[in-house]
Amino acid sequence: MKIHLSSRKSRQGILMVDLAIALSLLAVAMTPIAVSFAHETRLMRSEYHRTVAMEIVDGEAEILAAGAGRDYPDGAQDYAVHARAAAGLPEGKFRLNKSGNRLRLEWKADQAAGIGTVAREVTIK
Repeated sequence: MKIHLSSRKSRQGILMVDLAIALSLLAVAMTPIAVSFAHETRLMRSEYHRTVAMEIVDGEAEILAAGAGRDYPDGAQDYAVHARAAAGLPEGKFRLNKSGNRLRLEWKADQAAGIGTVAREVTIK
């Protein structure tokens, strides 16, 4: 059986099959890239949150080390920050642990968000 490619419908059919195969190959090639972009987006968001938490913890720890830490009793306690940037962080808590003149200020997310615990230890001057 010989196929005549001279007819217009046969050429259009072959073109449609070729187009479907090309689109399938494109979809297969683009899937890993799309997954990679989604992973990169989550990673960048968690690194951004970690950086913001680090900046807040570092700033507050410097204030506490400069002498404001003397006003807190020994032991672990919640610590209130006044930085507006803290509103953009995932739900979490700032905790201050004081032992003599040693302070440890940390922020930890309530749920695992790939950020981990951000902490800084200082000595009151």
